[in-house]
Amino acid sequence: MTIIKDNNLKIIAESVKPDSKKRVVLPKSVIKDGITYHIYINSYDQIILDPQVIIPLSELWVFENKDILASIDKGMAESANGQVVKRGSFAEYIENEA
Repeated sequence: MTIIKDNNLKIIAESVKPDSKKRVVLPKSVIKDGITYHIYINSYDQIILDPQVIIPLSELWVFENKDILASIDKGMAESANGQVVKRGSFAEYIENEA
């Protein structure tokens, strides 16, 4: 299992001690909203936090279908490279809910 995807590590805090309830508080600079963590420990007792996001079950099919995911990735890359086609306004297709 490969967890460390980049060996360019940097120290974000030094000599952090667990509190009275044995919790280690992470600096605010590394915590992002909506992120959970898988926690790993190796034979040297080094702890690795691997950030995770949770997706809705209704969107899981995208990640399970490699063709769809490849198509989305291709479209995102094309958009990032400025390869877009302007199709004008789609306002006429919006139903007014007023």
